[in-house]
Amino acid sequence: MNQSSESLDAVVVGAGAAGLAAGYQLNRTGQRFEILEAGPRVGESWRHRWESLRLFTPAQHDALPGLTYPAARNTYPGKNDFADYLESYVAHFGLPVRTGIRVEAVASAGDEFALSTSKGSVRAANVIVATGANALPRIPATAVGLEPAIRQLHSSNYRGPDDVPDGEVLVVGAGTSGSEIALELSATHRVLLSGRPTPHIPDLLLRYAGGVYWSFLHSVLTLRTPVGRKVASEFHKRGAPLIRISPKDLDAAGVVRVPRLSGTTGGRPMVDGGGPASVRTVIWATGYRPDLDWIEGLELTPWGWPETKRGVVPRIPGLYFVGMPFQYALTSGLIGGVGRDAAYVVRHLAGRTGAGSVVAAVPKAGNGDREDDGGGKPQHPGGGYPGT
Repeated sequence: MNQSSESLDAVVVGAGAAGLAAGYQLNRTGQRFEILEAGPRVGESWRHRWESLRLFTPAQHDALPGLTYPAARNTYPGKNDFADYLESYVAHFGLPVRTGIRVEAVASAGDEFALSTSKGSVRAANVIVATGANALPRIPATAVGLEPAIRQLHSSNYRGPDDVPDGEVLVVGAGTSGSEIALELSATHRVLLSGRPTPHIPDLLLRYAGGVYWSFLHSVLTLRTPVGRKVASEFHKRGAPLIRISPKDLDAAGVVRVPRLSGTTGGRPMVDGGGPASVRTVIWATGYRPDLDWIEGLELTPWGWPETKRGVVPRIPGLYFVGMPFQYALTSGLIGGVGRDAAYVVRHLAGRTGAGSVVAAVPKAGNGDREDDGGGKPQHPGGGYPGT
């Protein structure tokens, strides 16, 4: 670990997909940098998620820059397989990752930044924050009104059916995570699934027109297009589209779909238009919220995200983000989308420091969205997107 007596050109906070993509690009510039990861092992956050979890995007869209994902097209890798891929990515490119180091504070210190960590301090001319969209579980205030006898857990703490006691289960959140958990539990429990269903992407569309669909998400639904800006403005209000699983699958498995949770009465959960539900367990598949209070002087939107221009923080020169939801496109929060944003951020960083950069320019999209210059006004990204 470099101490404060020696300044790096850049520090990347987080060794998930976004942080490693940034590291790949920094490696090509010849700058001195380190990637600091709080976990004891690269990919640890993936390994701790529920056992049956698979990525929400097919293998052909799960690669980071420079290294193909080793799985057949149209298959969905398991969470441990992807964690192994992240480790192999670090080894393949020799990225300077330091595990077991939590960054506790970042503050401007003259022309550079001072980072306080769990293992000392470090100074850097630039900081790239790549801590992801899944920092802190988002649990509704309704949770405090449930009686103590009802077991509660967030989807981030769910591992499998053995975690859930006998009795009826209420899963709150009808996105892909909530739907997959509900479907898995339906084999051993009576399950209620609460929430407004999200759109379903048919398997045939992904299998036979997946390239076209990805191109639409990646190059049309961006902050450069009117339709992209409209989607971005509403992004935080809905869960991710259902992939691999459909409402018909839930119905066939006997999952009971109920309206949105409206509150509690007598310590029991209430749904819109219904009476209290006699459940033994509530699983909150309600997403996550960002955790950025440790960055001094960073102004946040009401949704908890920083205002950036495609990951560049205009008010704090040298501070960058990669992996934010809708940082530039709908795919910015997906594994296959972080590479483009990382390339943009590192080109900007290299230009700021005057370092020679070999980061390839992002080609202009055929639809004229001018991906190479990254847009004008700072954006206000919304909520999280699973599968990052």
